Amino acid sequence: MAQEDIEKKMAGMEAAEQQEEQPKAQQPSAFEQIRNNVSEDDDAPVSSMSLRKILGGDILSAQMVRKQVSLLLLIVLFITVSVAFRYQCQQDELKISKLEQELVDIKYKALSSSSNLTERCRESRLLEALRQGKDSVLQITNQPPYIINVGE
Repeated sequence: MAQEDIEKKMAGMEAAEQQEEQPKAQQPSAFEQIRNNVSEDDDAPVSSMSLRKILGGDILSAQMVRKQVSLLLLIVLFITVSVAFRYQCQQDELKISKLEQELVDIKYKALSSSSNLTERCRESRLLEALRQGKDSVLQITNQPPYIINVGE
């Protein structure tokens, strides 16, 4: 198949050369160089893939690309989806770490407030506040509390 394409190109180049009116000088033309390099004794089938064809870019021929365009589109779609999911996952991880840090800060603040409230509500602090406050009518009792039994 590729040899037929080369032969068609060579025939087109021959026609173009014949139409030119100016004769070429002593240098061989590009067409002659291609003709000298091309041989019909190539035993390799056209469809075989070799490292030389892959590195030479023959794998990107129009026929090969047309056959595989759906596969290439599917691969591009999967890569795009994978990148999008990874980006979203990273954004979610950043948000989670920020919220965890905020939660730790709020827990420390709640613990601090609770300890301050406990310190202020101790009996010794309340008694001290009552002694220092001269305007209060509350006094500390000297008698212990007693239990009143109510019959039912």
